[in-house]
Amino acid sequence: MMEPRLASHMLVSGLIRQAEAHGGFAAVLRKGDRTAGTILLLRREKGQNPALFERFPSLDGPTSWMRVTIEDIDIEQKTSEYLDRRVARDPDIWILELDVPSAERFTAILAAMN
Repeated sequence: MMEPRLASHMLVSGLIRQAEAHGGFAAVLRKGDRTAGTILLLRREKGQNPALFERFPSLDGPTSWMRVTIEDIDIEQKTSEYLDRRVARDPDIWILELDVPSAERFTAILAAMN
């Protein structure tokens, strides 16, 4: 039996509130399907070090956030290109940018949302 899950817009709202509660900033870069759209997180630490995360189902139960690997060479351009490709393939996708003071706070945000 499948576990019920939060609608995408509710999860995005929770992520925004958690980012703000942890001293960060959040912005919706692209709105997707309110109910079942995939969510990509673009994490920055004080405006630097972009990293992408996506939520994947796991075999043993709940979903988990996994980092999307992108080459470190010209990461800003590669990240932008990756996001453009994902939007072209999945028009229902959400893209949320979280700018947090530290990686530890970002980890706490994701933990609070599982």
